[in-house]
Amino acid sequence: MAFKKFTASHTHQKPDPRFKSDLVQKFINSMMIKGKKSVAQRVFYDAMDIIAKKVKDAPPLDVFTQAVDNVKPYIEVRSKRVGGATYQVPMQVNQRRRLSLALRWIRQAAREKKGKPMSERLADELLAAYKKEGAAIQTRENVHRMAEANKAFAHFAW
Repeated sequence: MAFKKFTASHTHQKPDPRFKSDLVQKFINSMMIKGKKSVAQRVFYDAMDIIAKKVKDAPPLDVFTQAVDNVKPYIEVRSKRVGGATYQVPMQVNQRRRLSLALRWIRQAAREKKGKPMSERLADELLAAYKKEGAAIQTRENVHRMAEANKAFAHFAW
């Protein structure tokens, strides 16, 4: 009997039950700790309920997708060895890496805040990213600033 191995890739991932969105499911999977998906789902859905109460003019799913789009970086620096020196070379970020970086930065920013339940911290960070402010946006700006500062080494990007 042949056993088919499934990987946690975008081809096998099913949309989340509440919003029917692949992006939401990807974020919930990235938030999960030790395989506890139900906990991650509860945290995310509670955060969306908080967003729904705070933002009246847009549905929470639109706020989430706009927040993720606002955090996505367009350019990043990568280390490249040329001769004996290592240069920080600015390079464009491909689509899938942009998404994973945005989700990671939002998740990290929410986890680094302390003193509130995770759902409130996540809601605050998503609202901040929606308004183009907050720790995740700051991380993106730092990455863009680094790329801008190292523009002189762009000719090493081959």
